[in-house]
Amino acid sequence: MGNSDDKRPVIPVLTGPTASGKTGLSLVLLEKYPDLHVISADSRQIYRHLDIGTDKPPPEIRDRYNLHLVDFVEPTERYTAFDFATDSRNIIDSKIKAGKRLLVCGGTGLYIKALVEGLIEISEDDMSVRERLEDDLITRGPKELYRELEEIDPDEAAGIHPNNIKRIIRALEIYYVTGRTKSSLIAARNKDNREYAFPIFCLLPPRERLYEKIDRRVDEMMAAGFLDEVRRIVELGYGPPITGMGVIGYAEMFRHLDGELSLDGAVNLMKQNSRRFAKRQITWFRGMNNVEFFSSPDRLAARLEAAWLDEEN
Repeated sequence: MGNSDDKRPVIPVLTGPTASGKTGLSLVLLEKYPDLHVISADSRQIYRHLDIGTDKPPPEIRDRYNLHLVDFVEPTERYTAFDFATDSRNIIDSKIKAGKRLLVCGGTGLYIKALVEGLIEISEDDMSVRERLEDDLITRGPKELYRELEEIDPDEAAGIHPNNIKRIIRALEIYYVTGRTKSSLIAARNKDNREYAFPIFCLLPPRERLYEKIDRRVDEMMAAGFLDEVRRIVELGYGPPITGMGVIGYAEMFRHLDGELSLDGAVNLMKQNSRRFAKRQITWFRGMNNVEFFSSPDRLAARLEAAWLDEEN
């Protein structure tokens, strides 16, 4: 931003820790700009049935505005940062061609990194693939694994010494997890990074105020019927997958329903875990490149609108 010679379409990214006010600000902007399309970068709101506990905009709001990747997949479906980047790019491509305004909004740093920088990472959920390859190393030997990589991704294999087992397994792992070779992912990432400009704006209230908002949000969730929502999710058979995803709030309520925690104990643990999660998010955002931080949503909104104005001019 600020470079008048940069004529790439501008896709601002609005991020920040949980309860910072991102969603509220995005709704204000959606009301002000009817042509605006917002892509949610929230790894919890993407799942159906997880409504109150993820502070998901209600159906009437989702129907009224152009919101994407909210209420998108079932809790049993595996949805990765790769998937998010691919789906987001498809949305961006189509809306840019149609002359629409775009905003990415959410607090999942890995999603944002995958979209903005490209991502050649494997999450811990994919350890089974690595374990299988390590077993293959024992039974088949390093030469066979290298030959396999030469067949799958000759460009990547050409840059790896046949004895560099760690890199060979890594490249094979990426292929079996994503369905794409490492060399093609890197090429796509480099191409994508030249196509759009993604200025990142982080809404970061003072720590004390943020923690107060987190505690208040948990109380509001409980008053809105969160425990009944969790009971319905259990009836649908989604308890274990959600627990495995580590979705704060649901895991604590499951423990309450199992008799492990009192209701007050579960609520207090939700608040504590949410504050810890916010702290981890803040650390992530401060470690990202080219992020502008704002304590005031009004100032951030003005800066974000200026980014769109710069593009139009």
